[in-house]
Amino acid sequence: MARNTAVIETNSSQQKREGALWGLYIGDALAMPVHWYYNRGALYDDYGWVTDYLAPRNPHPDSILFRSHHAAAGPKGEILHDQAPYWGRAGTHFHYHQFLKAGENTLNIKLCSVLIESLNRNGGYDADDYLRRYIAFMTTPGSHRDTYIEECHRNFFGNYAKGVPPRKCGAVEKHIGGLVGMVPVLAYCAGEPEKARSAALEHLALTHPGEKMAGAGGLFADLLLTVLNGQPLKEAILARIDAQDHPLLGHPFRKWLADPDDWVVGPRLSTACYVEHSVPAVLYLALKYHHDPEKALVVNTNLGGDNVYRGGVLGALLGAEHGKNGFPPRWVEGLLEPPPLLSAGAV
Repeated sequence: MARNTAVIETNSSQQKREGALWGLYIGDALAMPVHWYYNRGALYDDYGWVTDYLAPRNPHPDSILFRSHHAAAGPKGEILHDQAPYWGRAGTHFHYHQFLKAGENTLNIKLCSVLIESLNRNGGYDADDYLRRYIAFMTTPGSHRDTYIEECHRNFFGNYAKGVPPRKCGAVEKHIGGLVGMVPVLAYCAGEPEKARSAALEHLALTHPGEKMAGAGGLFADLLLTVLNGQPLKEAILARIDAQDHPLLGHPFRKWLADPDDWVVGPRLSTACYVEHSVPAVLYLALKYHHDPEKALVVNTNLGGDNVYRGGVLGALLGAEHGKNGFPPRWVEGLLEPPPLLSAGAV
């Protein structure tokens, strides 16, 4: 009997780890076509109420690629490749992800697949191995088709082109997009929480160093690991809220649960990418919809703003709670590039 119980526990743990990764990829892909829509009226006019994977369309009314500029400091820093002509063109509103297909993931999630390959190959986290893979992926033309390259990558390769050692190329950051890269490490090493937390924060600091990111990353790591190791998501969040042991928890979350979502995310918590607002927004949605992963990710998507990376973080938490089968089959089957399978890891 004890042996059968151990098998059940192992399978449950594997399902949670798998669920966290699928939630990460699904939350990102669902929101991709309406990423960085800050005008919700325009979002609805262009796409309606989004419940399924859709292809992005041009023009994107809130796109600011026309005023975004990036010039490689040298050959080692060339990362825009064939997407460069869409940057800095006055009078244009190119979609940030214009060449992606319905159900496809953004660049930061594609890099999670690179990370999973590194974890599997090395039997754990190896920053130097990941950095070699990351640099090769980003500097190889055609490795992805995403038009937008986040500031963290532009800063990293700006420094790398100047000869800065890879481990020191990151610039101080505060964007939630950095947290998605922690998920594969946390899932792989979930059975050893302290090791998992340390490795995930080490990985975060490669491209997103700084106190704000470390603080947000630590909170996210603690919550995800707690759920991966068996505590219900609602209980995990409420325990941290009640403890009031982190500055990102200082909001009246319980009171907000009775309000419409668009009264909370937008007016009270910005829909922008900065962790001081985006992480509390994720916690609010996770607490309110902990029992309904589909509703949670649909609501997040239609709130706009930096919904892809809010969606990735939110999806990981929900997937850790409900497993892959907690998401609608149409989302699971429609994901174009599912997460690679994790090897055994620490379970």
